[in-house]
Amino acid sequence: MLTSKTLKGNWGTLLLPINADDSIDYGRLSEEIGQLIDAGLDGIYSNGTAGEFHNQTETEFDMVQEVMAERCRAAGMPFQIGASHPSPVVSLERVRRCVALSPDAFQVILPDWVVATGEEQVVFLRHVAEAADGIPLVLYNPPHAKQVLAPAGLARLRGAVPSLIGVKLASGDASWFAEMRALDMDMSVFVPGHLLATGVRERVASGAYSNVACLSPRGSQAWWQLILADPDKALGMQERILQFFATCIVPFKNAGYSNPALDKFLAAVGGWGRVGTRLRWPYKWIDEKEVAGAREVAMNLLPEFFLNVC
Repeated sequence: MLTSKTLKGNWGTLLLPINADDSIDYGRLSEEIGQLIDAGLDGIYSNGTAGEFHNQTETEFDMVQEVMAERCRAAGMPFQIGASHPSPVVSLERVRRCVALSPDAFQVILPDWVVATGEEQVVFLRHVAEAADGIPLVLYNPPHAKQVLAPAGLARLRGAVPSLIGVKLASGDASWFAEMRALDMDMSVFVPGHLLATGVRERVASGAYSNVACLSPRGSQAWWQLILADPDKALGMQERILQFFATCIVPFKNAGYSNPALDKFLAAVGGWGRVGTRLRWPYKWIDEKEVAGAREVAMNLLPEFFLNVC
């Protein structure tokens, strides 16, 4: 079972392969999981934003978790189930149904349609923790959450819900890192993948649920090992990663494409699997004709990411 001390490293997300008729391609999903396992990641998680957790039926949700659990359990790969949903009732039911799959943790978001007060956040997480039956929780609180918690808010929840062992969030400035260190909240903090070297240097980050792993599972894992072994050299690689993002990803973000669209585009640029760039209706995705140009930039800036394709 994961703890606040053992939850760390470079984790890859499941990206939902969508067919032209808007159905989920479970065959390609299973293939993708196998490729992530083979890349040697520290763990795999489902139904983050990139997994389009907000746009599935409950039958589809259950199938995705079952496919992941079966593949990961057979390979000895740690896995977390994203039980998030804009409805707290649905999120709670997802946790209840998936306890039998024995994930290493559940990821949840705070109630999303009506923003929860501080008291309501605690009530929600305690109820979810009870349903999780001893399986720890990770709070998924990225920048596009309706309520992004400050460090003090995270410390409050950690103190109130002992099974809340980790959080995914955005990095901050120097004062934010200083506040996080000062709170010393015994909580695993996962920062954005492309800022992982900075987060570790600042003695705050334990790892990343990594968008860089979308581009290259193997490359991101090698970078994580470099962060641990040679932080200065890893920061130099981060600068090249950020240059690639600024050149090839930020323009699409500024054009209105969602984070799932960007992450699927990263996977297409990396060329390591058959996920495809398509999102489920009604969301728009990046045309695959854009992949070749971005791949050329990525190969020039990050050639080590393409040595073994993924």
